[in-house]
Amino acid sequence: MTGLVRQYGTLIALIAIVAVFSIASPGAFGSMSNLVNITQQMTLLAIVAIGATVVMAVGEFDLSTASIVSFGGIFVVYLFKLGVPAPLACLLVLAVAALFGAVSGFVVSRFQVLSFIATLATGTIIGGITFWVSDGATLLGDIPAGFRDMARGHLLGLPTLTWWLIAIALVVWVLLDKLEFGRRLYAIGGNREAARLAGVRIVSNTTAAFVVSAVLSALVGILLTARIGSASPTGGGGYLLTAYAAVFLGMTAFREGEANLPGTVVGAAIIAVIGNGLTILGVSTFLQDIITGTIILSAVLVRRIGRGTA
Repeated sequence: MTGLVRQYGTLIALIAIVAVFSIASPGAFGSMSNLVNITQQMTLLAIVAIGATVVMAVGEFDLSTASIVSFGGIFVVYLFKLGVPAPLACLLVLAVAALFGAVSGFVVSRFQVLSFIATLATGTIIGGITFWVSDGATLLGDIPAGFRDMARGHLLGLPTLTWWLIAIALVVWVLLDKLEFGRRLYAIGGNREAARLAGVRIVSNTTAAFVVSAVLSALVGILLTARIGSASPTGGGGYLLTAYAAVFLGMTAFREGEANLPGTVVGAAIIAVIGNGLTILGVSTFLQDIITGTIILSAVLVRRIGRGTA
């Protein structure tokens, strides 16, 4: 029983939280429409967290994700204002984001700079570029109607954003769990020197992990802009800490102590469910932050205590 709780504690917690909110507000929270809406609300956070999971698989952190989210939104609108067609604009944004990720990954892996420092520096540079391009203002207008369809509407009964999450989660799950690339990443994260001696290319694989994270963060910036119809130079500010909270919550699920995609999605769902449920119950925003932070801290402490007493 103890082993079951330790391995699936996060998933059990999600089920328990959903049950509590469903009992507290069966008509609002417990409705099928609201549960479907939660999948849409968690999408952008979950995608950023999935990118963070890939980086954590190699034992590193990417603190530039929030800056890249903001950049993605601002740069795509900037390209629209220049008359660039939506498909090409999106590809250009993702390409530039990939370059940012490659720089971070190369600096971290080739020169063995602490990822905290390297990505904090690159994130600061990206943030400066974002404010320069936008002149520090929210960008409005010149957004094609078709572009906004990327993040609006429904398909087969589910929100379009939810389908984005499903598709990206499946692709990255295959990447990490079914392909040799993922095994190489986990090998580097488990023991860098042993992986090197086994013939794993540290620099190229680590750099690839940062590229994946950066591209997914920029994609979130694009989807956020499509969703709300504008782009802010600080639009990604709320994603960094919550994304890593989702990853750490997920490290208690399925594969204890190891960043894994299913666990990250469950962690993101917990954060989204808590936010949605507390909003429905009329809890103020600052109290939501306190409660959410307390729950996350409690989950981490329970995991540490459980491992210490095992």
